[in-house]
Amino acid sequence: MLRNAVAIAGVGETDYSANSGRSELVLALQAIDTALADAGVEPDAVDGLMRWSVDTSAEGEIAANLGMRNLAWFGEISQAGNVGAALVTAAAAAIHAGLANVVVVYRGVNGRSGRRYGRGDVTGRGGRGGGAFTEPFGVLTPQHGLAMQTRRRMHELGTTERQIGMVAVTERAHANRNPRATFYERALTIDDYLGSRYVVEPFRLFACCLETDGGGALVLTSTERARASGRPVAMIRAAAMSGFAGEREYIDTSAVALAPRLWAQAGVAPSDVDVVQIYDHFAPFVIFALEDYGFVERGDGGPFVESGGAMWDGGALPVNTSGGHLSEAYLQGMNQLIEGVRQARGESTAQVAGAQLSFVDTGVGTGAVILERG
Repeated sequence: MLRNAVAIAGVGETDYSANSGRSELVLALQAIDTALADAGVEPDAVDGLMRWSVDTSAEGEIAANLGMRNLAWFGEISQAGNVGAALVTAAAAAIHAGLANVVVVYRGVNGRSGRRYGRGDVTGRGGRGGGAFTEPFGVLTPQHGLAMQTRRRMHELGTTERQIGMVAVTERAHANRNPRATFYERALTIDDYLGSRYVVEPFRLFACCLETDGGGALVLTSTERARASGRPVAMIRAAAMSGFAGEREYIDTSAVALAPRLWAQAGVAPSDVDVVQIYDHFAPFVIFALEDYGFVERGDGGPFVESGGAMWDGGALPVNTSGGHLSEAYLQGMNQLIEGVRQARGESTAQVAGAQLSFVDTGVGTGAVILERG
């Protein structure tokens, strides 16, 4: 069994900005360098690399630039952006199976100054696949389709705009503590949120993720090897991926299908988790993920967030403690993974006291990991 046999031994990231002035390759290399230093691992010890399929920096190019001479495992997973935990799952499986010893998962993206997700440069299908049936009717980017899914859940479960706004307010409060965050020390009130313009109803401006330039990386290895460094580690208690949303595909998220397998693999329940990071490309999906993973009952996610339940320092289950995609940066789940590791290692700027289990979702059900303090 995978449980706690593999650990994330190091994390690294660049600064987050609207114009990095660097290539995506340089961003990825800088993040990997930082992560390897954090793990105490030399580049020539790395024998595995994994990346987002839309990343422009191929594994061979990374290896050549950093002196990784013996790649035994490499690959990518093909989704536009929300595959971070799925990559961790595949990397951990390779290490557990003995196919690699040290695997780096990396991301380098100029998501604001280069190809922008929000206007369809990366996420648009150009009439391919399902896009042939939706794009002629104006459903061109993720926010269009996800707005319809959100409206349906609001109708069925009573989720309100104010509750959605409290997701943004909560995450901004966390970002205000995080010097790396785009919105560090820039406050947001619920009145600010409700007074902001719509981008696509019901998504107001502050319900939408940031478009960001930046890079991030994770170093995975066996827990035994990670502990030998004497550095704090985040053990992978469970890791899973899913590509199926359930019977009600445009209402449920993929977490409905993934959650039972994840909890069974981990041998714990949602109530055992101390802190949660959720892929928040749009604010309401934090509420939906809390419900679909079983942290709260269906329909209770909105009231939970509105009452302060997701807040650091007082909330029952702090969520997106670095500021998330709404207020830290949008690195397609990489920053959630990094923050999940920091919580497990006791290093967050909004550290949950005594946290043992740190949950990370990087796609509202496409993939999730449960990290344990090691």
